[in-house]
Amino acid sequence: MPTSVHEPLLTINGLAAGYGKIGVLRDIDLAVRTGEVVALLGPNGAGKSTLLKAISGLLPRQGSVRFAGQDMSGAGPRDTVRAGLVHVVEGHRVFTQLSVIDNVMLAGYGLPREERAVQVEEALAFFPDIAAKRHDRAGTLSGGQQQMLAVAQGLVRRPRLLMLDEPSAGLSPVLVDRVLAAVARLREAGTAVLLVEQLIEKALASADRVYALARGSIVLEASTAEDDLPNRLERAYFGQEARAPLAS
Repeated sequence: MPTSVHEPLLTINGLAAGYGKIGVLRDIDLAVRTGEVVALLGPNGAGKSTLLKAISGLLPRQGSVRFAGQDMSGAGPRDTVRAGLVHVVEGHRVFTQLSVIDNVMLAGYGLPREERAVQVEEALAFFPDIAAKRHDRAGTLSGGQQQMLAVAQGLVRRPRLLMLDEPSAGLSPVLVDRVLAAVARLREAGTAVLLVEQLIEKALASADRVYALARGSIVLEASTAEDDLPNRLERAYFGQEARAPLAS
């Protein structure tokens, strides 16, 4: 079922998740629209990575998850990928003994051969640095290049929504800018991005809207165009501001 004109691409309502008996997230409401970049910010331990894992089905969850007009509340990782929701997890997760091209090909497993070949080249085109090393083992790449490869893996299936968890972690400023430039290109192409990032200024410069997460709950939702946003974020982190949703 296609997404209606007025329905966000991703809608989360009342989501709760954690690890075993340890609850991390509670009563999460969040939405991402088609072609929109949304930043998810918060202090360490707030539950940002846990939220992405819950959305993509890597963790059990309670609450409602709708994506592209479908109820995905009980969906697992394979279901979410097939639907067009792809999660690039934190930490340069690549197969170091395989070549760059084989890493990207593997991410497109199950696609028809010709279709996969075309989409692999599309994904590599976002990152000329690693495209030039397509026959090198992934383990010989720098940390920044491995992060680019991880993002390229996520792009192979032409996702409608790409969730990126800390793509700048451990990267030099130059490489951070290259990765975030790919985010801008994705938005131009109509792909939505949910971005978890510790570099607040760069995240806000890349995003249309922002959610702040603290102590397992959403404490702020705002447009990145707001003049007083940095101060509002600081107050939200320290519990001095209740969540202030945007008007729809």
